[in-house]
Amino acid sequence: MVRTVAVIGAGPSGLTSIKSCLEEGLEPTCFESSDDIGGLWKFKEVSEPNRASIYRSLTINISKEMMCFSDFPIPADYPNYMHHSRILQYFRLYAEHFKLLQHISFQTSVRSVRQRPDFSHSGQWEVVTENREGQEERHMFDSVIVCSGHYSYPHLPLKDFSGIESFEGKYFHSWDYKGPEDLYGKRVVVIGIGNSGGDIAVESSRVAKQVYLSTRRGAWVIRVLSDNGLPVDMKYNTRFVHILFQLLPVNWLSWFGEKKLNAMYDHTMYALKPKHRLFSTIPVINDELPNKILTGGVMVKPNVQQIRGSSVVFEDGSVVDKVDVIVFATGYNYDFPFLPSNVMHKSGHRVGLYKHVFPPTLEHPTMAVVGFIHALGAIMPQAEMQSRWVTRVFKGHKKLPSNQAMLKAVEYDTKDMDKNYIVSKLVPLQVDFVSYMDDIAGEVGVRPSLAWLFFTDYPLFKRVLWGPVTAYQYRITGPGKWSGARQAIFTQFERMFQPFKTRQVTYLLYIHTEDASKIFLSLTAMVGGAAAYYFHLQPPSSLTYLLSKLTPQRA
Repeated sequence: MVRTVAVIGAGPSGLTSIKSCLEEGLEPTCFESSDDIGGLWKFKEVSEPNRASIYRSLTINISKEMMCFSDFPIPADYPNYMHHSRILQYFRLYAEHFKLLQHISFQTSVRSVRQRPDFSHSGQWEVVTENREGQEERHMFDSVIVCSGHYSYPHLPLKDFSGIESFEGKYFHSWDYKGPEDLYGKRVVVIGIGNSGGDIAVESSRVAKQVYLSTRRGAWVIRVLSDNGLPVDMKYNTRFVHILFQLLPVNWLSWFGEKKLNAMYDHTMYALKPKHRLFSTIPVINDELPNKILTGGVMVKPNVQQIRGSSVVFEDGSVVDKVDVIVFATGYNYDFPFLPSNVMHKSGHRVGLYKHVFPPTLEHPTMAVVGFIHALGAIMPQAEMQSRWVTRVFKGHKKLPSNQAMLKAVEYDTKDMDKNYIVSKLVPLQVDFVSYMDDIAGEVGVRPSLAWLFFTDYPLFKRVLWGPVTAYQYRITGPGKWSGARQAIFTQFERMFQPFKTRQVTYLLYIHTEDASKIFLSLTAMVGGAAAYYFHLQPPSSLTYLLSKLTPQRA
């Protein structure tokens, strides 16, 4: 029987894992190597080895209603896209509200996690930690949840860049970037067009002499703003859209999405157009990059072929001379250095975890990895869903399939990802947000039933089907049901609108966004009906006479 749980890391995945343990009556002890909670979202002026690192200006590209935990909405007055300092504030509120801090040992690093000699019988683990004084301590736990993330080990592929040893300027990984202060008046080459590369190129272009953004295969770039200024994820990350993706050919959907993006800025003209289709990988989210390209602050270039002294040669033969700084926004490696090598199963070039959570070869399901996932959606609700499933398994309420069945499922997932996504060795974790959340929710027993809602609560059904897939949907029913879930769903757009209410504006007519289309259809029907009635009274031959009366006459 599992009772004690070691949680490694006090980032968002670790915090929600502690809470899930407490909800199931387990006893968690969280080991955090730094002096604070937050993980990736705890800004440090100097990057610390083997820890995630962010830059000073970082703002999340997921809106607040789509990133919050399922039973603790982000305060209504917080902005929809939050600076990292606000995200950390939210984590503090969450930790304090659910009394999580008392279960965390700060400045305590995990050195090793090993199966105890009697593991085949007990399923227990020995965890060796080191405190701030360098003293080691051994602990025994019934189970372990690993929440160490995958942004701690920067990937710096210098061997792929011929002549880098001759470079006369300064180069570093985006992991070391904190701000543009050292880039004033310089020529900067940013290698990599992911979200970090795009952000750094945009920010540095405000002070640099010129910024060049180098990319191997290009990228589709989307905005956080959608129609009428709504957050794009609240507009399109809905169950209805998800159903369309199940019914319609993905190539057609990609064509339609690419057409809409190119209507805002032609990706071919802006030198951004990638070799892959829109839904083959997660797009870059950056509102400012097209503007910086348009105004010349950022120039998009192909892959770097060679570096010669202070010159950078690109694959198209073009050369940029007098380069001062190269920033490698080339992603991250992932590793679990404290775990024995035989614990983690390999599937292709990815860690083979059953549903991205459980090692499939263990005799006892007493270890899990939470937050080791990548999707077009926030990690917070995904990690929370994973931790709810993990603690149900630890407690004995849910059983996993046999090892053989789990291994087979892992191999199927690997083939499925290779088929549907462009999966690199650095990001072998990609899943569809809604499909994955629903899959794990089904394991927990909290997946919302559209059919049941249709017959029992039609107003809620409409919001679950047509509205954004917020985490509150997974607290409507089942284990961990939250009485405030329905109200949270009904008021999610009110919280979205709240930060805009900074100045009173007089409206002649205010129409809620979701009602606008209904009103438009009603007005169209009224006009059409009136026209039909008129032509019923007036024969068609009088149409010319009618038009002459409606046309302004010249004096």
